[in-house]
Amino acid sequence: MTEELSATASELRFALFRLTRLLRRVRAVDAMSDAHLAALGALRAHGRRTISGLAEHERVTAPTMSATVNGLAELGLVVRVPDEDDRRRVYVEITEQGEKVVAETIHRRDEVLADMITDVDLDPHELSVLREAAAVLRKVAGA
Repeated sequence: MTEELSATASELRFALFRLTRLLRRVRAVDAMSDAHLAALGALRAHGRRTISGLAEHERVTAPTMSATVNGLAELGLVVRVPDEDDRRRVYVEITEQGEKVVAETIHRRDEVLADMITDVDLDPHELSVLREAAAVLRKVAGA
């Protein structure tokens, strides 16, 4: 790795860390953890999953995901649905209320970020650079 690439990576990591930290404070349900929101977001984006499948997706252990799902179920944000063909298998599905929590959190975070961008009074070129950077970051992240 070149010194320039290393410096760029370091600056980018720091900027993304600060921005992510600020945005994570914004959520529709204050008592909800990042792990809860991540699980809800995965279910919203990819549909129902088994606990082990959801754990694998979120890169946590099955017992950890089980505890997360229990908390979400208590809040009425997910339900467990038995597999029709194999009663031993149980899927986790997001509820309508869970969908609303994810949508509202995304909306609030988008508003906060838009306000942050407005507050620094970017010119049209800088806004264009941000749009291009977003596309490049999605590519780097494999999204």
